Amino acid sequence: MGMGVNTLVSEEEYLRMSFPDRAPEYVDGELVERGVLQQRLPVFPRSELRVPVAPGKYRIVDLAVYTAPEPVEQLPKQTPLIVVEIVSPDDRYEDLMTRLEEFRAWGVPHIWLVDPGLTRMYVFSNGGLTPVLAFELPEFGVQIAAGDILR
Repeated sequence: MGMGVNTLVSEEEYLRMSFPDRAPEYVDGELVERGVLQQRLPVFPRSELRVPVAPGKYRIVDLAVYTAPEPVEQLPKQTPLIVVEIVSPDDRYEDLMTRLEEFRAWGVPHIWLVDPGLTRMYVFSNGGLTPVLAFELPEFGVQIAAGDILR
């Protein structure tokens, strides 16, 4: 999709528009193509999604990112490529670590934690959190810097 840099539209017009491919974002009257990850990969983000992490156990993830084929069910059976959890002020460390471990046991390859209060990002692996300056998807050659997330 080729959006012109100076394409000005009203907010009402933008909200009425439909797009054959990926919809652009609307920023101050301009249509802006979405982020690198969405442009380079067929990824399908889902927020506040209920997922079956184990028999009889369902969690609601802050953000799940799937690769093709795009899940169409309300309760996707496929494991997402990425689960992103965002720390809330009322989150308890033990509960958060339990959730992250459940995602790992379910088979999620990339488990990321964003703490906006501390402006930090972490990768969950081997039962612990590792602080990072960027989230990486080495299998796709993609890196998402902290500055792109924590603004």
